[in-house]
Amino acid sequence: MIIEQPAKFLRWLYPHALWRMNPAERSVYLTFDDGPIPEVTPWVLDVLDHYGVKATFFMVGDNIRKHPDEFGMVRERGHRLGNHTYNHLGGLLHGIGSYVRNVEKANVYLHTDLFRPPHGWMKHDQYLVLRHRGFRVVMWDLVTRDYSTRLNGRDVLLNVRRYARPGSIITFHDSLKSHDKLLYALPRAIEWLRSQGYAFRVFD
Repeated sequence: MIIEQPAKFLRWLYPHALWRMNPAERSVYLTFDDGPIPEVTPWVLDVLDHYGVKATFFMVGDNIRKHPDEFGMVRERGHRLGNHTYNHLGGLLHGIGSYVRNVEKANVYLHTDLFRPPHGWMKHDQYLVLRHRGFRVVMWDLVTRDYSTRLNGRDVLLNVRRYARPGSIITFHDSLKSHDKLLYALPRAIEWLRSQGYAFRVFD
């Protein structure tokens, strides 16, 4: 559970980051990390279109460079854009200057105020500088673990059903390692959430 739904002490590490939205509203925020890629992102977009759902895509700048058509599809279909660094950098392995420059390099494409650190970690000084430069740091209330080789699509769906709650920021991945699980879990997760009365929202 500490992975799927981060404990309070982890949330205190970045106290002004968005971990969960308004718990008084029966709504959830679907997010997708690591794209865009041609093998997965268009399928995700088609599923979202089918259900009339908007989501937030935290994208890697170098993937945008390599796959501009898929990036254009995300933008043109009205989804919210988020920054996930240019090279999917782990903040703990990089200095503040190189890390922030990498984020800004990605933002040449994205022009967004939303940022999510790869792997959910960064140094506190990196966090402070990015906030000072106008970024809102978005973490998650529920990570589906669709990237895990130990889980299958049913497990991913079960994580959504077990941990989703009002205001949850839910993280999926439009990546190759998640694709087989998404095929099963994503449409069923949307259907289940809707059956429970949840609305789907994106960040203002």
